[in-house]
Amino acid sequence: MTSKTLLKVSNLKVSYGGIQAVKGVDFEVHEGELVSLIGSNGAGKTTTMKAITGTLAINAGDIEYLGKSIKGQGPWDLVKQGLAMVPEGRGVFTRMTIIENLQMGAYIRDDKDGIAADMEKMFTIFPRLRERKDQLAGTMSGGEQQMLAMGRALMSRPKVLLLDEPSMGLSPIMVDKIFEVVKDVYAQGVTVLLVEQNASRALSIANRGYVMESGIVTMTGDAKDMLNDPKVRAAYLGE
Repeated sequence: MTSKTLLKVSNLKVSYGGIQAVKGVDFEVHEGELVSLIGSNGAGKTTTMKAITGTLAINAGDIEYLGKSIKGQGPWDLVKQGLAMVPEGRGVFTRMTIIENLQMGAYIRDDKDGIAADMEKMFTIFPRLRERKDQLAGTMSGGEQQMLAMGRALMSRPKVLLLDEPSMGLSPIMVDKIFEVVKDVYAQGVTVLLVEQNASRALSIANRGYVMESGIVTMTGDAKDMLNDPKVRAAYLGE
């Protein structure tokens, strides 16, 4: 039995700053998968994520979520439907406290008991956030802000979590922590689309992978097979 397709991108074309950054991309994410989209800097990965979440207009093609086109919908509409993103650069509310940031993640909900339970869950996943819950987000380290951005997205109880370069600029220890959390979130039943320059780490935790180069998908397959593919290893793993 094949699993349900939650997210489907068809012939997506997007221009960014006058340049066609995405040139006809196709890929899909099935329910219960962790899919990694890898590629070098400038391949079009972040532009693709922005198009999916409605923060960039698309020139052509379509994006379907739960079998329906979401083309033209804003990020706030998509969060209500269970599609949440942790953007590149984290995007935390710097002048708000950690607790206030997490509460913002749950703004679409009105189940006070559930929100309180999820807040406690975030503090269990990210103990450092509990220690600093009244601290302004802008005074935290990059790694702590990444934890907060992930926690905020999870507070919306997403069906699909989109992660754009979660390890960028972090220390090796913090990178380990972030990837552990991604695995835990996936193990709890959240479908994940992970965009990541750290190809070996991304493919090592994924079910399937896609490689993007110069705005197109050039390779797809089982993540473990791709991890062992000589071309992938030469291009992205420095071997």
